[in-house]
Amino acid sequence: MEALKEHSIPFTGLKDGQHRFDFVLGQEFFDAAHEEELTGGQAQVVVTLDKTPTLLVAGIHVEGTVATTCDRCNSSLDLPVTGEQQQIFQLHGEADPDDDEVVVLAPQEHSINLSHYIYECLRLALPARRVHPPGQCDPEVEAVLGHLAVDHAENLHVPDPRWDALKQLKNK
Repeated sequence: MEALKEHSIPFTGLKDGQHRFDFVLGQEFFDAAHEEELTGGQAQVVVTLDKTPTLLVAGIHVEGTVATTCDRCNSSLDLPVTGEQQQIFQLHGEADPDDDEVVVLAPQEHSINLSHYIYECLRLALPARRVHPPGQCDPEVEAVLGHLAVDHAENLHVPDPRWDALKQLKNK
């Protein structure tokens, strides 16, 4: 994910306490992601930044629609997404190799860029399987899939001869 300038927050001039930042994700954001699965979309991002003398805690909330493709029929799909994520930035100190959740900022850093973390929040909000609601997939693809479907219910009532042999052993 490319770092976009509009997602940078200068924290050196901020007072300790909570601060709110609003961002709008459009086509530029999805182009910067360089990903084939997410072709576009529109989303609102609210970042609540809680600043203390040693930490920055960014609460990221993403809500909107992402343009992708349906896993079933491969046609375009506008998928509603809602996601939450928290990212912790440490202003001073050494990086702890055992702690993957805390990002240690260099002493010369004066701003944080949240593009990558917003992208992570958006990706994690996507369902594992992205499909149209029932009946909204491409009818041509649905017809082909209907012909290829296997009815497993037919095989449930057919007796398996191996069980008969086991039952005979049990009855002896």
